[in-house]
Amino acid sequence: MSTNIVQGWSLRPATSEDVETAVEIRAAAMRPDLERLGRYDEHRVRQRLRDAWTPEHTSMVEADGAVAGCVALRPTEDGCWLEHFYLAPELQGRGIGTAVLTGLLARTDARGVPIRLNVLQGSPARGLYERHGFALEREDPVDVYMVRPPGAGS
Repeated sequence: MSTNIVQGWSLRPATSEDVETAVEIRAAAMRPDLERLGRYDEHRVRQRLRDAWTPEHTSMVEADGAVAGCVALRPTEDGCWLEHFYLAPELQGRGIGTAVLTGLLARTDARGVPIRLNVLQGSPARGLYERHGFALEREDPVDVYMVRPPGAGS
């Protein structure tokens, strides 16, 4: 199916009841990259999100009335961390991630704060972030840490 559903998405505040849905989306979305890195663990990929779940900073992405993903924007002392940004694999590549990210960046730009994130080495998501003004801050064998100053890439 090649239908572009970018117009049919929305964000809603997450609740504690959303965690298991988000956990399953995370496991499916991260599996290819984690397998490529030799780090996929069926239990760990799910438990890490359960342990870090903060519904007060998380939004659920909905497309055509169903949960399609999640994203967290956690405030820090000097800006925000973009975390837990996962879309169901079958919905990737349709512009939803770009639209969600653009909206979140408008919020952080309006506040004049930088935004940080990390992405797995070799992940195609890195290109999305670079197109939106994120630059390499540091990296290790598994993760790439990126930062975007307010207004970068606008």
